[in-house]
Order: sequence, then C-alpha cells, then structure tokens
Amino acid sequence: MPVSPGAKGILALIVTCTIWGLSSLYYHLLAHVPSLEVLCYRTLWSLIFFAALLAAQGRLSEVRDALRNWRTLRVIVAAAVMISLNWFGFIHSISIGNALEASLGYYIFPLVAVVMGAVVFKEKLSAAQIAAVLLAALAVLVLTIGLGVAPWIALFLAGTFGAYGVLKKGLDLGGVVSVTAEVTVLAPFAMLWLIFQGTELGPHAIDWSDMALLALSGILTGLPLILFSFAARRVRLSTVGLVQYLNPTLQFACAVLFFGNPLTPWHAIAFPMIWSALALYSLSSINADRAARRRARAAA
Repeated sequence: MPVSPGAKGILALIVTCTIWGLSSLYYHLLAHVPSLEVLCYRTLWSLIFFAALLAAQGRLSEVRDALRNWRTLRVIVAAAVMISLNWFGFIHSISIGNALEASLGYYIFPLVAVVMGAVVFKEKLSAAQIAAVLLAALAVLVLTIGLGVAPWIALFLAGTFGAYGVLKKGLDLGGVVSVTAEVTVLAPFAMLWLIFQGTELGPHAIDWSDMALLALSGILTGLPLILFSFAARRVRLSTVGLVQYLNPTLQFACAVLFFGNPLTPWHAIAFPMIWSALALYSLSSINADRAARRRARAAA
C-alpha cells in the first residue's frame, strides 16, 4: 500500500524534530571544546554540506545571485547574525549544563514569534493568542521571582530565533539557498577566529574523535532543514506547529533524565503554565486553520 504524501511529510517532520530535540546529547559530547569554536566549526562544515548539495543540484548560482543583490544581502547578513547568536546560545547552554533553560527557550519561541508578528507586521492577535502570551509571560515572571534571576538563556534563544524568523520573511529565497548564503557570510569570520583566536586547525589542537564530531555538525544542521522543507510542503501548518513541540520536549527530557538538571518547585509551576499556554495557542491555530479551509471550500 503506497504511503500518502501527507504521511511522508509527517514522518519527515517527526525525524526532523527528533534530531533537533536530541542534538543536546551531541553537543554535550563537545562540552570540553569552547562554545565559540564549536560554533565556528559548525558554520564551516554547514557551508561545506550545503555547498556540496547545491552544487550537485546545479544551484550554486542562486547563492551568488542572492549575495550580489545589495538589498537581499543586507537581510542575509542580519539573518546570519541572528542564527549564529542562536546557535551559540544553544551550544553554550549545553556546555555550561543548563539544557533545561534551553528547552524553555524553544517552548516559548512560538509565543515570542506571535508577539513579534504583531509588532513588526501588525498581525492581529486573537483573544486566545493574547491569553497564551500573557500566561507564558506570567510563567517567566514566576521563574524570575522563584529563582532570583530571569531565565536569560531561554529569553535569548527565543528572541534571536524569533528575530531570525522575522528577517526570513523578507527573503524570497528557498530554505537551503538562504541558509547557504548565511553561512557563506559567516564563514570568513569563523575561519579567522579559528586561526587567530581559537584552537589551531588540525589534529594537533583537537583530536580526531572531536574533529569527526565537529564535522558531523554540518550534517546535523543541514539534514533536518531539508527534511523540514520536505515536510512543510506536504503537511498542514497547524500540524507542523504541533509536531514541532517534540523538539523542546525531547530537550526537556534530556536535561532532566540525562544531564541531571535540577527541576525545582518553581520549574514545576512554570513549565505546566508554558505547556498550557502552548496548548491554548495550538488550539487557536487549529481552529483558525479549519476556518480558513471552510472559507476556501465555500468560495470554491
């Protein structure tokens, strides 16, 4: 029995979110390598992966054309800065043993994105979306008061990824082409840092096992993006939104079960509040999606 395109899309989406969710285990293996160096290697190996893929497809010229357009280049540079900050924040959170807060950041990201959409693009928020955002803000406030410090890592990850999404809306490029252009912009800085400030390139500074792990970062960055693009074309947007919560959920499980991050009473209060906010937001999105499809059928 042939598998439907929708089923293939959902399978690809589950694999994508599983890779993202378990990536903290991978970066934990590199916790002894300075976070900025891991970021630099991830940038360079991602460029190699994406460039090879586009070269095989005969599409490298699309990257060149994007970088030659001054208006597009400005957006690409800004997006490159945001995604590199986000990557660094996640890598650093794992290296310092704070994977729990990283998972919180990706839980609240959809709600931060909603707020950014309202501010930047003047998108109207439903009553349910407003309630979800307020509930998430209250959860962050509870953590801040309870722990005596704001969850800065979570806010940083959600904010940079949200800003990255806002910038990507202004790019009329495919996902792979866009990310390739971004890492192309970042690559010279990554190379300079490794040569002049970070560890020396080669096996004399980092052993071969670490170098093999660092090389794998290119695949771990590129493969999920390709699978996600495949899924997004075949799966409803509301389904994409729901399945994506698998990512921070797996990060949460890794933080508590594998890394032993302490789950304080304040976390036990704040995380259910975040989950309730996401449930409210997801229900609102599903209802909006159904209403849009009903209007489309009525128009047809």
